[in-house]
Amino acid sequence: MMFLFAMISFVTNMAAPFGNIWGHQYPWAGMLGNLMNFAAYLFMGIPAGKMLARSGYKKTALLALVLGFVGLGVQYLSSVFGADITVFTTHVEETNYLGETLPVDLPVTLNLFVYLFGAFICGFCVCMLNTVVNPMLNILGGGGKKGNQLLQTGSSLNSLAGALTPMLVGALIGTVSSRTSMSDVAPLLFIGMAIFAVSYLIISIARIPEPGLERAKADAAAGKVTEKGKYSPWSFRHFVLGAIGIFFYVGIEIGIPAELNFYISDSSAAGAGVLVNGAAIAGAIVMVYWLLMLVGRVASGAISGKISTRVQLLVVSGLGAILVLIAIILPKDNSFDVPKFIYNPEAKTESILADVGLPTSAIEQFKANPEAFVWSEDYDNPETPEVEHINLRARLYDEAGVQHNDAAQLLDTPKLPVSAILLILCGLCTSLMWGGIFNLAVEGLGKYTEAASGIFMMLVVGGGIMPFIQHSVLTPAVGYMGSYWLVIAMLLYLFYYAVVGCKNVNKNIPVD
Repeated sequence: MMFLFAMISFVTNMAAPFGNIWGHQYPWAGMLGNLMNFAAYLFMGIPAGKMLARSGYKKTALLALVLGFVGLGVQYLSSVFGADITVFTTHVEETNYLGETLPVDLPVTLNLFVYLFGAFICGFCVCMLNTVVNPMLNILGGGGKKGNQLLQTGSSLNSLAGALTPMLVGALIGTVSSRTSMSDVAPLLFIGMAIFAVSYLIISIARIPEPGLERAKADAAAGKVTEKGKYSPWSFRHFVLGAIGIFFYVGIEIGIPAELNFYISDSSAAGAGVLVNGAAIAGAIVMVYWLLMLVGRVASGAISGKISTRVQLLVVSGLGAILVLIAIILPKDNSFDVPKFIYNPEAKTESILADVGLPTSAIEQFKANPEAFVWSEDYDNPETPEVEHINLRARLYDEAGVQHNDAAQLLDTPKLPVSAILLILCGLCTSLMWGGIFNLAVEGLGKYTEAASGIFMMLVVGGGIMPFIQHSVLTPAVGYMGSYWLVIAMLLYLFYYAVVGCKNVNKNIPVD
């Protein structure tokens, strides 16, 4: 169960960094993969809960692993099929290497829709895995503080996988350019498919407790008739408010690092000010967010036996709102140098210039005096005489998205706004929320727990809807940092839930 928790984050956290690839080709497509991933929860949440109650944890988990394998395979298929098939054409403005902004017809090709279909299938997978893992860990822990403790321990592996995924994607794609495609991240997709295959073999031979099936058999043996239709998880106010809380929470957890990823990767004036290799830097920075979630969940796993879930949720939701508020208020010029272990400008510049087509001697000449270097539009490399007349200005723009007049900045150490640190620290806060909300919302539900888990999974669709609203609606209107006001509003709702909404006021409903 702990391992399956890790796979949930591995698959989910591919969507945002993959979005950098598609967003570079189609400005409106950056969060579509994430949206499709979470939209699957809306369709699969309740069916997954019913399947869990009818077929048990093991069969539900096995089917989820098959869907995960297929979903990643379809995403890989988008790198080899459909790029030459135009579905429709849109009209956009593009800037060329001369700095000219020109209207162009942009063909939207079939491979985008192949990728989105794969992301949708992966959404079915992670929805079903979530439906299995969360109630099982809560049951194994006996509910209450111990149940939350086990959930937080399992969530630690989830955070570790979440930390590694954007870092691996960033390392594979580096600077997003017109040449970047899904084929660049194919190794990660193959690794994921292999893990799903091995997981299937392990789960198929493992013994997994089936409390729901055992209870149904015992009721049937005793001749007990199950009363249907009178009550459901929706009959419990604290569950309904908790389900809304999960909708908002997943939007918070995904929205904070996803928008930060876009912010750092954007080399324009609207972005964080990182000129080159923004995707790799963003991946490394976002990795710290997920690592802090790991730290928070390990800490929560250690203290949850002593400190109540309600108190933990109260503290982290309030602290998270304060951190995001300060991040919004701080001006962008309050910045710090990116450490060299994350990004080495000299080494990266050498790599970029080699890809542009410059020989070693010319690269050393540029490094010695970048301002005086001549970026010819008709350059002949003495080391490759068979390649004639290289347009260095165009190649530089294609490889790094940099105008030749700004090339000297390649050697500068990039800076990031201090706001990025504050948003990363929110990982400590979000780390405790999922297990806390789930634990509080299903407390006292008894036989309705499996159905409640399915409903919870349906509302995880918030992880697709809210970040999509943040990125596609609010960011164009109020900027990257302004979009985080939505995150503050959602955090304040969770604060309310911890104070008032989590109390079970329906204890008169029989749950045995």
